[in-house]
Amino acid sequence: MAAAFLNIGSYVFVLFLSSLATLAPQVQANIAVFDDYWTQRQGDALKQTLASFDPYPLNVTNHLNYHVALALDTTESINSTRRELSQARRGRKMQNRRGKCVAHNPIDKCWRCDRDWEKNRKKLAVCALGFGRRTSGGKDGPIYVVTDASDDELISPRPGTLRHAVTREGPLWIIFARSMVIKLQQELMMTSDKTIDGRGARVYIMGGSGLTLQFVNNVIVHNIYIKQIVPANGGLIRDSEQHIGLRTRSDGDGINLFGATNVWIDHVSMTRCSDGMIDAILGSTAVTVSNSHFTDHQEVMLFGANDKHEIDKKMQITVAFNHFGKRLEQRMPRVRFGTIHVVNNDYTHWEMYAIGGNMNPTIISHGNRFIAPPNEQAKQITKREYTSYVDWKLWNWQSEGDYFLNGAYFVQSGKPNAWSPKPKNPIPNKFAIRPKPGTMVRILTMDAGVLGCKQGQAC
Repeated sequence: MAAAFLNIGSYVFVLFLSSLATLAPQVQANIAVFDDYWTQRQGDALKQTLASFDPYPLNVTNHLNYHVALALDTTESINSTRRELSQARRGRKMQNRRGKCVAHNPIDKCWRCDRDWEKNRKKLAVCALGFGRRTSGGKDGPIYVVTDASDDELISPRPGTLRHAVTREGPLWIIFARSMVIKLQQELMMTSDKTIDGRGARVYIMGGSGLTLQFVNNVIVHNIYIKQIVPANGGLIRDSEQHIGLRTRSDGDGINLFGATNVWIDHVSMTRCSDGMIDAILGSTAVTVSNSHFTDHQEVMLFGANDKHEIDKKMQITVAFNHFGKRLEQRMPRVRFGTIHVVNNDYTHWEMYAIGGNMNPTIISHGNRFIAPPNEQAKQITKREYTSYVDWKLWNWQSEGDYFLNGAYFVQSGKPNAWSPKPKNPIPNKFAIRPKPGTMVRILTMDAGVLGCKQGQAC
């Protein structure tokens, strides 16, 4: 009887793996040799994608909007809205006239006013919101100090280098001994349970390849510059402590997520990457991109890379409190499949469109500010690609509380809240937290990008 039960269990397990295989795209994802190691990594990542998917996304969006309202209400009890707007116009300013620290959005309010932030770095790990809210990075591991900016040993990276740190097994909280420029020779292959924390130094990754999060879980990238990223030719690269893999040519993305789950990218400044600044593909989900600043680029964010990758139906990403700045063209983001919450961002520049996609993605735009370009042909924020109106009119692209300037307009489709099943214990509509309006965005995003944190001072 026990043997029969085990056989039934094995049969069910095989069926489960078969169902994963039908969702998994048959691509090599820059892996030149898909050996047993990468086969195992991909299988584990697919299971993590399914486990990380939230069946009630409306709860997640409401949770974030509630915390934004709470953060702003607390701030307004300290200073008047007029004074806060004055601070925003003067640029980055964290102190009111009495010298009290004021952080405006809920992610920043969670940690930035701690003068002992350097001693309490891991406090950051409980501050994520949105779909990536469960990301804790290297919280459960020791602190690793990067002392060497070189990247000339790809197979046996030297201790003290960033490449050595991110390829270790187990959780690590990675910090930097001083300011440095790191020119990567090839993709920086990261393992799970890592935090890259650039606070207290000016850390530039530039002039070389970018960060690759492939089939990993639980990663935080915080407070670093990523600039002028170019494709790398590939070759043998250490991709974990126990494995060296052969890579094909990289695309030149700033941060590339392949089947990555529970990822939080926060207070990153990005400029001029050869391909995308942030790409999330092949079942990446439970991701938050927040408090970041983007300039000088053509195709900013790609969420879902191929019409055949149906695993991206499980993709859930939050884009919050970011500033999309000068000389950007399109894709902020561009989406296939999945559910994307775009909330309280400042769109001050685009040349073609701001938000686009195909393959029936769900896009919820809450309380953003959109300033259209002078070009009369580019006033529309949204762009549905390769799809007729008969089909896209049913897609759930909703706008609530957005602030439109200079002729900007958002073309909605679908039905409000039709994209999320009702939770078991729903909040009555009259008590539901609505998003803070786009008129508040200048305050919420005033410190987007890398912060100049100093020891002994609020960051």
